[in-house]
Amino acid sequence: MAVTPETAATAAASMPLQRDHSVAKHLFFGDILEQNLFPYPQIRAKDRETLGAIVDAIDEFLRSKEKDLRTFDREGEQSADYVQALRDMGLFGLIIGEEYGGLGLSNGAYARVLAQTSAHDSATSVTVGAHSSIGLKGLLLFGNEAQKAKYLPKLASGEMIAAFCLTESGAGSDAASVKTHAKKQADGSWLLNGEKIWISNGGIAGFYTVFARTEGEGGKMSAFIVEAGWPGVSHGHHEDKLGIRGSNTTTVAFSDVRVPAECLLGEEGKGFKVAMAILNNGRTGLGGGAVGGMKALIRLATQQAKDRKQFGKPIIEFGLVREKIAQMTVDCFAAESAVWMLAHYIDHDVEDYSIEAAMSKVFASEAVQRACYESLQIAAGNGFMKEYPYERPTRDTRILSIFEGTNEILRLYVALSGLKDVGASLGNLKEALSHIFDDPIKGFGVLSGYANRRARQRTGFGTDRILTQLSPDLRKVASIYEKSVVELANASDTLLKKYGKRIADQQYQLKRLADIAIDLYVGLCTLSRAASLEKSDPRHGPMAASIAYVFAKQARRRIARNVRAIDVNEDARLEKITEMVANEGRYPWDVF
Repeated sequence: MAVTPETAATAAASMPLQRDHSVAKHLFFGDILEQNLFPYPQIRAKDRETLGAIVDAIDEFLRSKEKDLRTFDREGEQSADYVQALRDMGLFGLIIGEEYGGLGLSNGAYARVLAQTSAHDSATSVTVGAHSSIGLKGLLLFGNEAQKAKYLPKLASGEMIAAFCLTESGAGSDAASVKTHAKKQADGSWLLNGEKIWISNGGIAGFYTVFARTEGEGGKMSAFIVEAGWPGVSHGHHEDKLGIRGSNTTTVAFSDVRVPAECLLGEEGKGFKVAMAILNNGRTGLGGGAVGGMKALIRLATQQAKDRKQFGKPIIEFGLVREKIAQMTVDCFAAESAVWMLAHYIDHDVEDYSIEAAMSKVFASEAVQRACYESLQIAAGNGFMKEYPYERPTRDTRILSIFEGTNEILRLYVALSGLKDVGASLGNLKEALSHIFDDPIKGFGVLSGYANRRARQRTGFGTDRILTQLSPDLRKVASIYEKSVVELANASDTLLKKYGKRIADQQYQLKRLADIAIDLYVGLCTLSRAASLEKSDPRHGPMAASIAYVFAKQARRRIARNVRAIDVNEDARLEKITEMVANEGRYPWDVF
């Protein structure tokens, strides 16, 4: 039987997940890893049954606590009774296995729970999320059986609350420059000294995951389990924050703290690897929270627009208000699609999802802040008043583009990580050219692969088509991404050839590459989900397809602007403006 594009696409879509491949990294080569995107994943049946009960319980509990939540925000602290109620609901054992007394939820189900808590109160999500997403995640990922048996039952019940201790006054995004240090003793124990800042749950935690310099042969940083009750461990006052005020944030200090040898977490000297794995693995919680916040804001803004009348009719009938609600909906659907795709990769043991994690965090955190702005705008003067439910989310969500790696750092990470393998392929090409007659089979093989890829990028001929069995609207969406991914690959090659190793210093250009890649990844997740819903949901599936179409068209315009700006931009002038302001330390003009 002849192989048609349709049967080839169907076969590709039914292929098993390639766990040793990254969708995001393939994009920089001009490739769309279809089998890791289609069909869109489903939350496992076991979690679906549990989620219904948990979501209903959260809604019932948090609706009854609205007055208390306002008090916590005003006073800057959750009450001990409230934290105990979170324990009683089992919210500290969401991702801990049933054998240790937890619920054993998947990453996808966990993100869905944080979406529900965030729909009511972001500070509650931080208390729960700082515990599960990062505080105890190192124990789950790198702990040995003895460590898990000792601590996980207490962490699942909430008897111990967990906190993640990485950030220092001189080491924020630059995690490798921590000054807290641990000196190994003759008996194998460690003497820990230093201070961490802005630690979520710092003042209420009994379990700290602490990162310190160890200067051993195996590396320069290690991770440790530290109990709050040990001699020499202390925490500072509760920080007075702009948002998420109810959540507990303090400094945590260590003064000659003796850490037993058995509390080394993972391998000595591999602390940076542990920290990055925790942050990457935990980003579904932050993303899920952002999605939950957006859903609540869409509901509030829609009701406000239907109830408020101007010029004799509800303002939801005005085009510019309708545009805001539509755009919030598109952003929410896209963010949700990317976050749960990431959770699918984590739950199915994909080896490298670090770029996808960064992309989903950047997009979701910025989308929810746009939703806050637009929903408050729809509420107009009322939105600016504290008695209405808009100003608190506006303050609360501002932290999300700073939390767990600033979005600026994550954009650089996306671009540089994507370029790394592209650069290696160019390096292989250079090596092949220099040794082509010493090893002609290898040399010509590398040249042939590169030539084929470049031919696809230059002409578009041979570019894989995504799922040709799509509806006409979604087929148009797929063709947009097929074209745009080639432009990303061309831009990556061009910049690497132009700058070589100096590419790491070209932050304007790296941001453009990252934004192109983010639009592509989020857009492909959105397309995949829309394609599944179009078949499974007769009521809302067609509108999901329309959302995918709108997102793709908007993304295409952004991508085109970024591609053009790689060659034609104002980067040099911006640099000179910054230099002038930095030298003078002020804005130098005035009208008189």
